[in-house]
Amino acid sequence: MPHYDFRTPRLYLDHPLAAGAGVPLATAQAHYLSDVLRLKPGDGVLAFNGRDGEWGGSLERFSKKMLTFVPERQLRAQTPPGDLHYLFAPLKRARLDYMVQKAVEMGVSKLVPVITQHTQAERVNVARMRANAIEAAEQCGILTLPEIDEPLPLERALAALAPSRLLVFCDEAAETADSMQALARAAQNAGAAAAESSPDAASAGVPVAVLIGPEGGFSAAERALLSRRANTVRIALGPRILRADTAAVAALTLVQAVLGDWR
Repeated sequence: MPHYDFRTPRLYLDHPLAAGAGVPLATAQAHYLSDVLRLKPGDGVLAFNGRDGEWGGSLERFSKKMLTFVPERQLRAQTPPGDLHYLFAPLKRARLDYMVQKAVEMGVSKLVPVITQHTQAERVNVARMRANAIEAAEQCGILTLPEIDEPLPLERALAALAPSRLLVFCDEAAETADSMQALARAAQNAGAAAAESSPDAASAGVPVAVLIGPEGGFSAAERALLSRRANTVRIALGPRILRADTAAVAALTLVQAVLGDWR
């Protein structure tokens, strides 16, 4: 992202953005800009909504406590989101916050909490996950927020995946000599299958989902369930045991480097 403006404050606004059409800011946003950052009417701000690209504009005072963002020009057109799903066993609060932020930074388009046999934190605050996703997108110049699903049992989460979606099943017990090679081979096989069914589907690339389990690992029954799914590749994430939030960054880095938008 060359020449990107990382200094101007950036906001997510769930509101249409068009030149001259003022958008009233939420109380928390107005407080942050005026009381924390000490911005004043006329100061510049960036905004995005996941639909209309990124806009540069300025602040206007609407009332004593309310600010309005006035879009002036579109700086970046909206780009199509990636197609990378991340399925994960829920973590405890602070580590879940971290994991969501890193997943958004890594280009995940959908977050799916998955309940497994050894999941330790089955209650998931989806609203908090969304707030963390927004914060990461604001700070990192991302134009599109990921979808965030309600928690699903593993079996239902797998059933919801399209058969054409390659599932990267990260398992510390996998005996993978070269995970990068295994991913590349699996993607090639998936692409060949897509080409047979539809040339258009093949040209669109291989849709991918990444699955990370709980720190207690997957049960034997869960491994058997996953092994029965076609279009699935089982890989290890190196010779060390990783905590689940670290595994998220490692797995998504590997997938983006081999199959995603890092190529």
